Amino acid sequence: MMAKIREDDFWQSITIPEATEFAAREHRFSLKRPIIMGILNVTPDSFSDGGKYNQVGAAVARAKAMIQEGADIIDIGGESSRPGSSPVSSSEELKRVIPALKALSNELECISIDTVKPEVAEAALDIGAAIINDISGLRQAPEMADIAAKYKAGYILMHIQGTPRTMQLNPQYGNLLDEILLWLKESVHTALQSGLKRENLVVDPGIGFGKTVAHNLFLIQQMQAFRSLGTAVMLGASRKSFIQKLSAAEVDRRLGGSIAALLSAWRNGAHIFRVHDVFESRQALQIAHAIEAANND
Repeated sequence: MMAKIREDDFWQSITIPEATEFAAREHRFSLKRPIIMGILNVTPDSFSDGGKYNQVGAAVARAKAMIQEGADIIDIGGESSRPGSSPVSSSEELKRVIPALKALSNELECISIDTVKPEVAEAALDIGAAIINDISGLRQAPEMADIAAKYKAGYILMHIQGTPRTMQLNPQYGNLLDEILLWLKESVHTALQSGLKRENLVVDPGIGFGKTVAHNLFLIQQMQAFRSLGTAVMLGASRKSFIQKLSAAEVDRRLGGSIAALLSAWRNGAHIFRVHDVFESRQALQIAHAIEAANND
């Protein structure tokens, strides 16, 4: 069961030390440098690349290519969470992800499973996945934290208002940042109670998941605030529709907007970046870091 936390309790604990490392099973990532998570959708209907990689051979080839381009983590998902989408059954999701996971288990260093279903998460961890990426932030299945703790896996807790089917109908908040911070703190608290450590956890404010364009822009600007939870912080803004609403472009022409969001979030405190375009994202972060690190000799 999710633990409810009073709002005044939250503000009493914002001095938790910032995270310096993200740990997922045997993998450890220093948060002194940006971490790139490459997106691998083995679905027929994801908003950007649905159907491209739902055959095992294509999925393996794409994953290997992203690793060569600089991905630290490959995030495999078998259920679309695009706005308006409906859930699929556990058996269908397993049928989509398990062949790819088995084929990749000996190929890659770190695999994440993008799911809200305990049976899918446990099957993936049993094959060798190291991270659970849960868009429900433990709201749909709090017991997934127990599964992650058993494997000492990493856990990504994302904020969402509503469900993928309803989230973009009319998103509203009284105080956007405070509400999302408190929501995520409850998720972190539940994860810690299950035996996970802060170093195992990542929080994600959920760009596009029950947010207007204005909400998305403000959250990217305020990424530093999420470090107060003592965990790594992730941004997932790649190719999302808020880019199209600001600068008319179909999904395959949103690289520039994706890079702009990524660089802004990095400067504002994000650690991990979930992206479609691995090489370009890695290069942008490398050059931005080099510019900021350059001295005036």
